[in-house]
Amino acid sequence: MPLPTLYKMTGSGNDFVFLDGSTERVDDWPAERIAAVCDRRRGVGADGLVLLAPEGVGTVRMHFYNSDGSRAAMCGNAALCSTRLAARLRMAPADGMCLATDAGVVRTRCIGPADGDQAAILLPPFAAPQPVAGIPLGPGERGLWLGTVGVPHAVLLVDDIEAVDLLARGRHLRFYGAFGPAGANVNFVEVHPSDPPATLQSIRTYERGVEGETLACGTGTVAAALAMAAEGLVPLPSEWRTRSGEPLAVSGELSDGVASEVWLRGQGRLVFTADLT
Repeated sequence: MPLPTLYKMTGSGNDFVFLDGSTERVDDWPAERIAAVCDRRRGVGADGLVLLAPEGVGTVRMHFYNSDGSRAAMCGNAALCSTRLAARLRMAPADGMCLATDAGVVRTRCIGPADGDQAAILLPPFAAPQPVAGIPLGPGERGLWLGTVGVPHAVLLVDDIEAVDLLARGRHLRFYGAFGPAGANVNFVEVHPSDPPATLQSIRTYERGVEGETLACGTGTVAAALAMAAEGLVPLPSEWRTRSGEPLAVSGELSDGVASEVWLRGQGRLVFTADLT
């Protein structure tokens, strides 16, 4: 039996192991095997694993798993990477495809040259993040919002993103009872409303399923951008500096608490391919 080929990809430092669903089956990848491959010391190392499979003309299915083997409905950076890889493997056309996820179908496309690394995804309409009451804020924390962009995200506005004890505070909020039994990703944001619109806003993320900081979070950045736009703090479109330093861009419209025509643009870069033993 031939060894499975893996594709190591990164979306602004949020990295993934990809498998070709044309030859690999979901049932052959239990949580333990996924966690072993994603292990950074004894495996390939990744924030998650994606099995990408063709599903009809112009449509591909993204089966997404966190690094602990748990399944997640959506991941923005994995979707950007999926778009680039699907085009590379000729599963779907680069100038427009449908990406089926557990959170629904999103339209995506590659941006720029065929050998580039940029992609964009159009999210279905969703309710804008709403302020959360009843959770005490700590020093330097200015507000907390909760919203679902494929998966649940808490957005915490802080004065100084570098001063945040991300692991401790993120872990505490991630399991907060008000966020439900599955918890939420926690996105710490620092905004610069007095600077020119071209200035990048700042975001760091504690990600559930990884149980630590990831270098970027696509849907978390969307949640942050919409929460800050709804509060009138950062206009849309906006650009965000991830922990890796790579930018993510968010555009969209807000009306009566509903976000629509929301596009996320960012990196989907192939790092290497290899045979998995």
